[in-house]
Parts: sequence; C-alpha cells; structure tokens
Amino acid sequence: MTEEVLTSLLQQVEKPARYIGGEYNMQLKAQADLRFALCFPDVYEIGMSHLGSRILYHVLNGMEGVRCERCFAPWTDMERALKAAGEELFTLESRAPLKSFDIVGFSLLYEMCYSNVLTMLELARIPFLARERGEDCPLVIAGGPCAVNPEPIAAFFDAIVIGDGEEAEPELVNAYRAWKRAGESKAQLLERLAAIPGVYVPSFYEAEYGDSGFVGIRRLSEKAPEKVTRRILKNLDAAPFVGEQLVPHMQIVHDRVALEVMRGCTRGCRFCQAGYIYRPVRERSEETLLRQAEQLVACTGYDEISLLSLSTGDYSRLHALLPEIMDRMEKKRVSVALPSLRVDSLLKEELDKMQSIRKAGLTFAPEAGTQRMRDVINKNVTEEDLLRACSDAFESGWNGVKLYFMIGLPTETDEDVLGIAELAKKVSRLFYSLPKEKRGKGLRLTVSVSTFVPKPHTAFEWCAQDEPEEIRRKQRLLVGAMKGVRGGELHYHPSFLSVLEAAFSRGDRRLGDVLIRAHEKGCRFDSWSEHFKPDAWQEAFRECGLTVEEYAHRQRSLDEKLPWSHVDVVVTEEYLKKEYEKAMAAVTTKDCRQGCNGCFGRAYADYCGLA
Repeated sequence: MTEEVLTSLLQQVEKPARYIGGEYNMQLKAQADLRFALCFPDVYEIGMSHLGSRILYHVLNGMEGVRCERCFAPWTDMERALKAAGEELFTLESRAPLKSFDIVGFSLLYEMCYSNVLTMLELARIPFLARERGEDCPLVIAGGPCAVNPEPIAAFFDAIVIGDGEEAEPELVNAYRAWKRAGESKAQLLERLAAIPGVYVPSFYEAEYGDSGFVGIRRLSEKAPEKVTRRILKNLDAAPFVGEQLVPHMQIVHDRVALEVMRGCTRGCRFCQAGYIYRPVRERSEETLLRQAEQLVACTGYDEISLLSLSTGDYSRLHALLPEIMDRMEKKRVSVALPSLRVDSLLKEELDKMQSIRKAGLTFAPEAGTQRMRDVINKNVTEEDLLRACSDAFESGWNGVKLYFMIGLPTETDEDVLGIAELAKKVSRLFYSLPKEKRGKGLRLTVSVSTFVPKPHTAFEWCAQDEPEEIRRKQRLLVGAMKGVRGGELHYHPSFLSVLEAAFSRGDRRLGDVLIRAHEKGCRFDSWSEHFKPDAWQEAFRECGLTVEEYAHRQRSLDEKLPWSHVDVVVTEEYLKKEYEKAMAAVTTKDCRQGCNGCFGRAYADYCGLA
C-alpha cells in the first residue's frame, strides 16, 4: 500500500494510530524466506494488550529467516474506507496485503471475536472455508484458549494449535518451510502439521450427527491422532518472554509492562476454564522476573509493571519478590500492580508499600455471595477472608475496590444472588467504620457481575445456562438490593451476549454456517454493545435450522459425547465428572499445593511437579 493511499484512508477514520505501525521496538526484517501475519480479531487497543501475541511476535521474529508482522481487526470506519477504496487488509509493519503472507495466524481469546475473523478474511480476500482455499492461498491457522473446543470454527482453519504456543509455533513454521522446500502439495503440508503434537487439522476429522444432534467426531486419516493432546510448556523460567516490548502510539487497554510470574492455577474453581486448561502451575524464578522487569522498563519507558498470572497471590516467592521489585522500581518512579488478588492472599505489608508508590484500585473475585455457593464452585474462600483483605486495603489507604461475582451458577437460588449485595454492604460498612484519617476519601466500590457461561473442559461443561429472562430477573433482583450500598456501583452485561457466548463455547461444526450467515447480516465486534445485533444472530440460527437454546440452555448428561471430546487437555474427563458430582453436593476439593488430586491421570503425571 502506498503512502498516498494510506493517508487517504487515515483521513476517514476516528483513530488513525490503530493503523500506522512504526511503534517503538517494532521489528521489520529486511530478509526472510517465510512471512507470518499474526492476526488479532479485535481492535488494536485490545490486541496490543494481549501478552500471548506479544510473546509470539518475539518468538517468531527471533527465528532466522522468519518475519512476523501484525494485523488487527479494523474498526467499522476503516472497514468502510477499505471497501470504498477497493483496498485489501494490510499488516502494520510493511503494509503488505494479508493475502501475500505464507501463514496467517489468528489468536482466539474469546468466542465473541469469531465474527471478526470472517471480517478480516473477507477484507483480505481470503476465502472463508479452508476447503475452498487453493495452493496459492496462505495457510490459515489459529490458537488461543478457544482452541480447546475448535469445532464451531473448524471449517475456517487449515490447522489449530491447542495449548502453549512458544514451542509449537516454531515447529509449525519449520514444518511449513520443509514442505515448501520439498515442493509438496497442500494435502502433504497438512499431514506434516498433523504430526506435530498439539496441532489439530480439522479436515482430517468429520463430525457425525443423528436425530438428537451431535453424535461424535470420526477420524478420516491415519496421519492424524485419535485425540489431539494440548501442548504444555514445561519450563516457563527458561521460556522466551516478550523481548523488547512494543510501545504503542496510543493508549491501549493494558498500557504497561506485563510480567508473567507464573502460568496455571492450583485452586480448582469449577467454572474456570483457564484454571483447567493452563495446568500445571509453572513459575518463573525471582531472579528471572527481576531481570525481565529491569529489561522491560529500560526498553519501553513504562512507569507501571503488572505482575500477571491467573492467581498472582499464589506465586510461591511473592513475599520475597514484591519488596525487592518495588524497591528497585521505586527508584525509577515505576509502580507495581497486582491486577487481581485472591481474597485469602496475605499481603498487608505489600499493600502498604504499593500504596506509598501510587494510589490505585484493588480487585478481588469472591465470585459468589454465599458460602454455600462458593463451596459449589470450589472457590475455597470465606466471607471473613474477603473482609480481612478489604480491611487490610482500607487501613493501608486504599479506597478503590472492585469485586467480581457471577450469577446463574449451577444450583443458584435467589438467596445466593442477594448474598452478593449483602457482601457489598458489609464491605461498605467496613470502610465507613474506620476513622476518617485512616480511610481517606469516599469509597469507590465497584461490583461487577457477569453471567455464568458453561465452558468445555471444566466441571460445569455439562450444565445448562440460565435462559435470558431468568438472567434479567436475577439482574433486576440485584439492582434493587444494591440500592442501599453506600459508595457502591453495580455493573453487568447484556443477557443474550452471555447466551451467545455459551452457545459457541459448547458448539459443534454446524455453528460455522451460523457464523457465516451472521456475518452476512452485519455481525461483527459482538462484544461491543454498540455493534451487537442480537436479532441478527437469532435470525442466523433460525435460517440454519438451529436454536441458541439447544446449545446454551440444555443440560447435558454425563455420558453424552461432547463436540470437544477428541481434544485432550490432559485433565481427565473422569476427574471432571467427580468434580461435577462434588459440586452438586457442595463439597470442596483441596488446593493442588496441599496434595495431588489426580486430575491428570497416570499418562501425564510427570507433567505436574506437584504430583
């Protein structure tokens, strides 16, 4: 794309910085025999905040002869401008058309980005369906947490990487290069890819259906495994990180250094897909983290570091790491943030020190308002834990607290819903019971309530989701109960958006047709309220002879074949069934660090250092 054309396009959009590239630390190799377009199906501000994409950008550009460039979903104004000008979607580094790359790879973080994948393929003039792409088309692949149920988007991708990508992606790239040198057919390339552990080639499998719907997945080629096993990066401490982190021209969602302290979680919350599919816990050493923090601050100039993981409060060396990293960063006027804390994390001294550097808010996730409900989901925290954590924060000078909850959880009653407001009231009273000189300004208590979405490879994968009217009724119940919470503010999401997420989370290959139909009706940026079109989605389902209800609101039996049964995330189905049964009885399971619960089974026991 020429400078003249780009300038013309930028004059027609609200935020030109999304499309200009040239950021500090951007990489653009002069010579490369393979070009990889790393695509994120959402806007620049969100995609640039994604740690996984940052890591892969560094890993791929670190390979000799490989050039990795970025592409994000263009906002609707840029989409219109590209179509009006007859131009194709392009990458930020070289402004080359997406279609000219050898490999086009998408990061799939959430189901509501699927429609954007189709928008990006359309703008790149790449056929949607893998079977319609010829030898001259790029290899189109995907990865990310949504890959653990690849079936709703299986028709669109040549290959899907399941699990950690730091080792799998280079192996895939090298297989492509070997195929190219050999001058083989695309079918032979897919055979090479299917031989890589963790790589799923959808065309080598076929979905089967009966009168009652999905029956199972049948393997079509001996070149593909019966089950695709998730890739697990065993040594996180020695693994590559983000290198010289890109510094954007505009503010992004997480505009700071993101330091991944560990991967995985031992807590076993039964609703949490990430808690299952990122097992086992792997930590970075204190020395590695301090070195990376120094490097990232030096090469970016950021004034904030966020210690990132699913549960940073569980990092085994946190009490040693925090004082040291805060001492080092305080001299540089760089603050240290913990994005989300367990309410049973004991961090009083650290909170005092963090508050002295920069005032900010703290986030806790009790998830449920009553102890019975917390036992059902295996949260393993108490009301006393939350109040102690909030008390520690308030006494250390913090006045901003965000609490995350869910409604619609299995076995939930109205008493459980109202318990959320009761817990918020107790936190508010706790704050205002402190002397003014201790608690500072007024309380900013944000209660954020999401709707439970049953996810594959969790103990609740069989559970029905509440129907939209029931979700709205519970939301109204909570709105009324929250009126008496001083300093409190309630946030929640549209009910049908969560229903659609549940449908695609647990969907099968038939939903590929629904996606195409919804795209034709203008669906894109579905997670953005101003663009979400629930009526269009309902029409798309009806026109394909399907309903949202059969995917989202149907309770599934424990012996039912599930669309993702051919994907082995290493946590066994037998273990998930036991956890489901314990949930129905409100019986908890201990933290993995207190003794192995046997979730991996014998075949993969050596993957887990806690076993």
